[in-house]
Amino acid sequence: MDLIPRANVVHKLEKRSLLIAINCIAALSIFFFGYDQGMMGGVNGAENYYDHHMHFGHPGPDGSPVIDDTLLQGGIVSIYYVGTLVGCLVGGWFGDRYGRIKTIALGAGWAVFGAALQTSAMNQTWMIFARLINGWGTGILNAIVPVWATETAEHKSRGQFVAIEFTLNIFGVVVAYWLEYACGFYKGGNGSFVWRFPIAFQIVPLLFLFGIVWLFPESPRWLVKVGREEEGRYVLGRLRGETGEDMGKAEAEFQDIRNIAELERKTASSTSYWSMFTGIGSGKLHTGRRVQLVIWLQIMQEWIGIAGVTIYAPTIFRTAGISNSDVQWISGLNNITYMLSTLICVFTLDRIGRRWTLYWGSVVQGISMALAGGLTTAGQSHPIGSPAAKAYSSGAVAMIFLFTATFGATWLTVPWLYPAEIFPLEVRAKGNAWGVVGWSVGNGWLTLLCPVMFKALKENTYYVFAAANVITIPMVWAFYPESNQRTLEEMNLLFAADSIWNWEAEKHFKTLKEQNPELVQAAQRGHSVLDPETGLPVRGSTARNMSLEFNALQARHHDDIIDEKQTFKYG
Repeated sequence: MDLIPRANVVHKLEKRSLLIAINCIAALSIFFFGYDQGMMGGVNGAENYYDHHMHFGHPGPDGSPVIDDTLLQGGIVSIYYVGTLVGCLVGGWFGDRYGRIKTIALGAGWAVFGAALQTSAMNQTWMIFARLINGWGTGILNAIVPVWATETAEHKSRGQFVAIEFTLNIFGVVVAYWLEYACGFYKGGNGSFVWRFPIAFQIVPLLFLFGIVWLFPESPRWLVKVGREEEGRYVLGRLRGETGEDMGKAEAEFQDIRNIAELERKTASSTSYWSMFTGIGSGKLHTGRRVQLVIWLQIMQEWIGIAGVTIYAPTIFRTAGISNSDVQWISGLNNITYMLSTLICVFTLDRIGRRWTLYWGSVVQGISMALAGGLTTAGQSHPIGSPAAKAYSSGAVAMIFLFTATFGATWLTVPWLYPAEIFPLEVRAKGNAWGVVGWSVGNGWLTLLCPVMFKALKENTYYVFAAANVITIPMVWAFYPESNQRTLEEMNLLFAADSIWNWEAEKHFKTLKEQNPELVQAAQRGHSVLDPETGLPVRGSTARNMSLEFNALQARHHDDIIDEKQTFKYG
């Protein structure tokens, strides 16, 4: 394959080894994402930062931060998510136009620039603009990396690979917490090194990501979409294998991708962000509905409580009655538990599906948040340091640990995986960008309000999070179709129904599968779409007469014979 540079790893690795290599690079980006989120928890607690440079607080008698301007503290944190919102829209557009690899490199380079500005910040204004710029880079990466990972993985193990990546995401949070904890001992925790070094540390993985991503293959689905079919077919062959039991898998999947790409071009008349948001011109693809689903799934992911726990963990544990000297190491231990819990998702996500993963997560998280609020209230009704107060405080902390672990096993991965799965190939990067928009809105909104809520509501803030968990259960049940064990090419059939209800979508999907057996059946069954005797495509392996309408197939079979000239040739 002369079209792909010889240094590309696609020529040296294949099948699972190539998939693992791709997901290691994706995980590196996700690690940076987690590190960048967890980092601000420790930075906000550095006296040199909040008192001498940002001027939104002062140290209390016991050394804990006393926040004088909660809006400024929350604003510095949340402005980052304004940057991710803008960055993801740029990344989605750039990724669909110029490819996944170039977009990852762009995001990494931009994030390095933003991290350098944060490291050197001398005042509030400097830090605000630096956070904004760093957020642009993160938004670009978040819009494209999950898409690249899902487009190269097989549908039967797609969730597992993405779940593994998010284990590295929380490993980033863990590294951030413990690095900042260690820096706190440097010169007694005084000086700007305590917070500048942890911010600068993120530049290391970003530079590595920028340098190495050029050696990895482009998404085969994007290559087919832009007409570079020979390259796309070669990459698919390396990913799926071409010998033994694997023979025919790549060709089957390739034909499915071509079919769907052709169908999408016929069905949708506009692919702008505005058209996607409103659904105008999308026809039976119903991209407007898909956009709303991923936005609200990401918003609710933050409002069930994780944004507050991740960024304001020290505040939460102080509210529960933990002393300032113990807050940092307990927060770090909580994040280790958080990271280990993500391994549960690796083994369950493709077995029980996306919907049931969200269901059991919401139930346990809602209960744990409600109990955390009740136990904290009970503990504060007893004298500080009394056995009863300590017991209730320990119970509240245990509930926070339970919440975090459950989130890591459930809600952490699905809201990032779902947007990368359900959108049409023609706008998949833009579609995933809409998910990042929802995450940016939910995270920015909540991190801005979190200091205000904890100051005004104190432990009653837990009840707000508990209520949000309850709301997600009927929301997922009614509106979110299951994407597990379905190919990316089947998603257009899954969302073809005009009704917004999940049960109608499933009923419509079943009918369309019966009417369009040729559209996506090849990769699903893992067989070749080539006739073994003639070497030509089997009957119906083209999408030119296929439709997302119920009754559009009545007269198509006379047109199923494909001329040999239409067959794609490979050397």
